[in-house]
Amino acid sequence: MNVRVQTGLSIVAVVFTAYLAVGGLVWTAPVPQPALFIAALSLYLVTTWLCVFWGFTPRPGGDAPQVEPAPGGAAPRVGGLPLWLCALVLATTVLVPLATWSAVAENARQEPFATWSLGGIGALLTIVTVRRRPLIAWIGVVLLGVSSSLWIGVLASLALGLVGAAVWVVAAQLLTALVDRAAVDTAELTGIQRRSFEWLASQEGRRRERRVRVQQALAVAGPLLIRTIESEGDLEPEERERARLAEGSLRDELRGPRLLDEAVRGRLQEARLRGSTVTVLDEGGLDAVSPGALDRIRADLAEALKGASSERIYIRTSPHPRVAVTVVGRSRRRDDPDGDEVVDLWHEIAHPRSPIER
Repeated sequence: MNVRVQTGLSIVAVVFTAYLAVGGLVWTAPVPQPALFIAALSLYLVTTWLCVFWGFTPRPGGDAPQVEPAPGGAAPRVGGLPLWLCALVLATTVLVPLATWSAVAENARQEPFATWSLGGIGALLTIVTVRRRPLIAWIGVVLLGVSSSLWIGVLASLALGLVGAAVWVVAAQLLTALVDRAAVDTAELTGIQRRSFEWLASQEGRRRERRVRVQQALAVAGPLLIRTIESEGDLEPEERERARLAEGSLRDELRGPRLLDEAVRGRLQEARLRGSTVTVLDEGGLDAVSPGALDRIRADLAEALKGASSERIYIRTSPHPRVAVTVVGRSRRRDDPDGDEVVDLWHEIAHPRSPIER
């Protein structure tokens, strides 16, 4: 709820309860114990205004504390009145009518200034209902009904304000339930809207990335494709070498774009010029890495590839929580060219979120 709305409702509650209390001061008959009457009015106003303003802390920017929807679509969980204040409300519900009717003469107990407590306590219990303590409010209605029936009779109580107090509590409970339901619906719609915006943003990012990849592919392979078409595939050895390097660069851009920067691209190009076959694969694990951490990973990768002379170099990202990137180089033994390949390069780049022991 906006702070301005909450402040306005609080002012209305204060003015209305003060009006009811002032109505009790319009004595149309002598009051034998005015001090007791005034004490009852004071207790009522203190309790009511405590219930109105308890926990009311406006925040900068005009926003009140947010309402959190409960699991399963139930009513929002909002902090209610403390138990000690609820006990004070029930004590006020009993003591104020008792003091009011004790302070006036017996023949004046059904006068408007003597029955103000029925409306006043009804307003107090309505506020308690709005402050998320409906059970306390209904206990107060029962106590008010019992005390008023003992003092002025059942029919007089119903005619002079008890029914109105119960109706106010029912209306407040219904309106509170509707507001809570609206808060839950609003929170759900806000979540749906946020997720839709995130999806649209991700789609736009993917479209931009695809455009960048296409532009890079055209810049790298476009001239070679034109030359290949013009020569009908009859390329010079130098052109074939350029085509091989261009193909490798395109594969890198498609399979592992998050691993690439200018330094890494340069190291990959140098490795291919030395005759190495390089494979770059992004298999996940870097999606949640910050840009700064990704720069450190790329710098470490460029350093690991510096001077690498393996015949086959494999660079893979990893979803492992400890290892971000693994670099493996394999070559055949020089003394046994027809034998199996052996690992001559092994380098693990630690995940920035969980350093590993080297």
